[in-house]
Order: sequence, then C-alpha cells, then structure tokens
Amino acid sequence: MVVLVSFHCLVSYFLLKYKMDEEYDVVLLGTGLTECILSGLFSVKGKKVLHMDRNSYYGGESTSLSPLESLYKKFQQGTPPESMGRGKDWNVDLIPKFLMANGKLVQLLIYSNVTRYLDFKSVEGCYAYTSGSVRKVPSNEKEAFSTSLMNILEKRKVKNFLGFAMNYKEDDPNTHSGKSPSTPMCKIYESYGCNDKLREVIGHTLGLWTNDDYLQQPCCTTLKRIQLYFESIARYGKSPFLYPIYGLGELPQGFARLSAIHGGTYMLNKPIENIEMVDGKIGVTSEGATVKAKIVVGDPSYFPDQVRKVGQVVRAICILSHPIQNTNNSLSCQLIIPKSEVNRKNDIYISLVSFAHNVASKGKYLAIVSTTVETSNPESELTPGLQLLHPIDAKFVSASDQFEPTHDGRENKMFISKSYDASSHFESTCTDILDLYERAMGEPFEFGDPVEVKTLDADD
Repeated sequence: MVVLVSFHCLVSYFLLKYKMDEEYDVVLLGTGLTECILSGLFSVKGKKVLHMDRNSYYGGESTSLSPLESLYKKFQQGTPPESMGRGKDWNVDLIPKFLMANGKLVQLLIYSNVTRYLDFKSVEGCYAYTSGSVRKVPSNEKEAFSTSLMNILEKRKVKNFLGFAMNYKEDDPNTHSGKSPSTPMCKIYESYGCNDKLREVIGHTLGLWTNDDYLQQPCCTTLKRIQLYFESIARYGKSPFLYPIYGLGELPQGFARLSAIHGGTYMLNKPIENIEMVDGKIGVTSEGATVKAKIVVGDPSYFPDQVRKVGQVVRAICILSHPIQNTNNSLSCQLIIPKSEVNRKNDIYISLVSFAHNVASKGKYLAIVSTTVETSNPESELTPGLQLLHPIDAKFVSASDQFEPTHDGRENKMFISKSYDASSHFESTCTDILDLYERAMGEPFEFGDPVEVKTLDADD
C-alpha cells in the first residue's frame, strides 16, 4: 500500500510539474464563487485556463463546510454533540447569501448551463423587524393590502410610488414623469410624500440597500433594484430568492466542472509564492515552479500589496432546533432589521435555511446573522439579530476584512476581485464578476435569452 501511494504521489508530482511548465491565457488564483464563475466563462470562450488554490477544497470564503465536524474544527469548538445528528448531513455556508430569481447570477447559471448540476428551492418569505415585531414583507397585492408594515395612508403613497417605479424605463422619457435618471433618489421620495419610515421600507426591504448612501445617488439604480425585486417574485411567487440544495458550496463547484469540461486545469493545495512580470507575461510561482500567463485573476488574499481595506463584515452562524418566531414556521426566509430600529448606519440581515435544503440534520435550522462592522466590538453588533433566534443550540462568530483592488488591472494585467459584502444576495458580487470579465476580456459579457430555472416544491 505504501508503494502504491508513493507511486501515485510521484505521478501527480510530474503531472503538476508538466502543467506548471505550460503557458496559459488565464491563471486564476482562489476558488471562491467569483473566480470559479470567471474560470467557467473564460473556458467556454476558448481560453486556456489554469485555476489554482492554496486550500485543499473548492469555494474559498464562499464554501460550505461538511461534515459538521469541519465547522467545529474551523472555529476551535471541539466536536459536535450527538444531538446534532450525523455530521455528513450538514453543509454549512460560511457566507450567507440568496440568489435573486431574476438576477445576474441566475442568468449566469442559465447561460453556462451550470443549472444541470444544481437544484433550487424558493425561499419561503421575506420579513422585516419594525416597531418591535417581525412583520411579513408583502409578496403580492393581497399581502400589500393587509400588511402591518404601513397604515392606510402610507399604503396609498407606496402604491403610487410603486406604480411609477415599475413603469420607469431609463431610456424612455415618457415614463419619467419629469424625473430624469440622474435625479437623486431622495427627491423622488419627496415627490411622493414618502417619510423616513417609508423610505426605509422601500429602500431597504425592496431595494435591498444596506445603508442610506443611495439616497443621494441617481434614482435609476434604486428603481431598477425595486423592479428586480418584483420581477424575481413573479418568477416563482413566494419571495424574490432562490437557494441551492446542499448549500452555496455547490455553486463554485458547478462552475469548476464547467471549466474542466472545456479544458480548464485545476490544482488545489498549491501555495502561491510569487506573482511578477516575466518576459512580458505574468509569472506565477508555486512550490518552486513558475507558470506564465497573459493575465491573472484572483481574490484579494493573493495580492496583499495591491488591495486596500474598505471595511469589515461580522457573521454569526447559528444552529437552531426551531424556525424563527413569527415567520409562519418558514423553513427558509430572509429577515432584515433596518438600521433605524437599532440606531445603526447599516442594516442587520438574517438568512435562514434548514434540513429542507439538505444543509442540516432533520429538524435543524441554520440562521446566519450578518452586518457591516461599525464599532470595535463586532460581535455585540449582532445582538439584535441573535435575540430573535433564541434558543440557540450552537453559535460560531467570525469577522472578515473587506478589500478592493487599488487599480483596475488593465496596466499590469492582474485583475483582483472584491471581498464579499454583508448584503443578503449575490447582485453586488455579480456586478464585480461582470466588471472583471469586461476589463480582462476587453468586451462586455453577453447574456443569452432567459429561460426558467428548475425549482423543487417544499415537499420534494
């Protein structure tokens, strides 16, 4: 057995050494969702791709840990108790996000046909914590009429505003009602008599902004986000969100398969020792061997001297034996605590999934609380969200720095992705992906015609 294992390792060494001696169109560093999607897109376009990761697993920060023992080990909390069930039944996301049903990530999944590797469930509902209670965010006209988020007068104002917002087309002045696309969003609210409360309901639960910076930005961006919210609800009816069976870790692996099918080469457990220009190309050195490429794409951790810190996100992964109270016993949901409710600058998000998605043992739930850090005590900033989850069986807290590149990569041909933010969906991530693609390829990415994504019913 020792001889066989040694022989296999020797063969693997020479295979990797041979691959490292080749030249590639693109070398990607890190197998996070951003990098895996780009790897797949580059490979489909006929580029010769080498994809490397210092870790022994796919997904990077956006991986799902399995078995459950891996989560306890990562956070140095011993071993899980027997009450958690079988460890292999767990797939725990480190970064909680949903997919907008009509959003860019779903479009990328459709374009690339990665949907053949994945199944999805609709997230059952969206909620907001206002005036001391958890309340349903309306997903249809009937719920909008009966919602306790607003009084009768406020509902009338929101109805008039939404009528304008849903018909607004940036390139059609006939839909503008005298309000140009560059008009600040705060001026649009003023014209419809929306007070601070309504602005928060609209901007944070429908537009899904995490803070109020958007109020001074052109209105067309927020109006498009509101349209996306309702278009996504219209796709499947329950909420605007989808979630993959077996967790978010399935997404980067799906795009990794796509890249491999089109000739992409993957290497895990490959520490990167140096990245520099060599004879007009970029040399990437790992374990003493250097590979050359026309361009390199990677996450911020591989380029510490070419990124700057722009913030921090704190997250708490919570294992529960019950759904969140006042969410109609939902097996999955999003819950937003608007900033004004807790005297903050940024909202707090709670994403709930469960055994129904094959990410937890039978009867168990995973609730992940996240927000943008504002103080020197990040964990305490999650307290309002954690209080809505009690009793909590187990809790795992982490704070991650957010980075963005200091350059656009066009000059040195090193294209660096941004860190994952605290938002509850992947739209900002996909904006970064498409921007990276355009800068690296010299042309914008073109989506194909939209089709439906298969979703499973609650009983499937």
